[in-house]
Amino acid sequence: MNLLAVSDVVTGYGPTIVNRGVSLTLGEGEIVTILGPNGAGKSTLLKAIAGLIRPRSGSISFDGTEVTGLAADVMARRGVVLVPEGRKIFVDMTVEENLRLGAYARRDDAAVETDFATMLAFFPILATKRRDKGGSLSGGQQQMLAIARGLMTRPRVLLLDEPSLGLSPLLVKEIKAIILGIGERFGASVLLVEQNAGLALSVASRGYLMQNGRIVVSGAIAELRDMSLMRELYLGGVTGATV
Repeated sequence: MNLLAVSDVVTGYGPTIVNRGVSLTLGEGEIVTILGPNGAGKSTLLKAIAGLIRPRSGSISFDGTEVTGLAADVMARRGVVLVPEGRKIFVDMTVEENLRLGAYARRDDAAVETDFATMLAFFPILATKRRDKGGSLSGGQQQMLAIARGLMTRPRVLLLDEPSLGLSPLLVKEIKAIILGIGERFGASVLLVEQNAGLALSVASRGYLMQNGRIVVSGAIAELRDMSLMRELYLGGVTGATV
């Protein structure tokens, strides 16, 4: 059974339709990527899954239960958490405060302390800066903090929106290692939206290509690499370098 299933979802803002009947699945322990040009509707789809916007039609199921239209805090408690584009950390709070905020809805205090220690071990740069303000971190460090804060909720599905945006090639490699480690270390499945096709194709097992609000191509990563549309949009050097 799929852990997450999106079926014929339509979203929009005012009179503008963004997602036009999008369907996709995510299995337990999978890393799946959504690729596509700017404005294709990828981030809006993640927001709909996370409960930040309500789909106009279609359905979203998580762990066999329909969750369409549930609010973001309810989805987070159920185990679906979004790490948004642009990181959205709290710049005037310390690294430790940002991390603990990720566990605000949890009541298992002992487990929270264990997870906090795990985050500092998994993200050693955050351990050295745990008392620094979030706004003093570099872009790559802020991205690590955003991912770690999301993991503090103990998600079963982590939605990552453009985690490599604005980062140097060296930091992109670090983010790649982190994404690959999420399933192994934390047992979470990952749905990844990423402009850097090299990164996305190097970590995911399956992928979806979105254009103009629709899924136009999907399949195993090896199959996507061979598709002419993927080569035209990404692998010919238009977007993303090999990671």
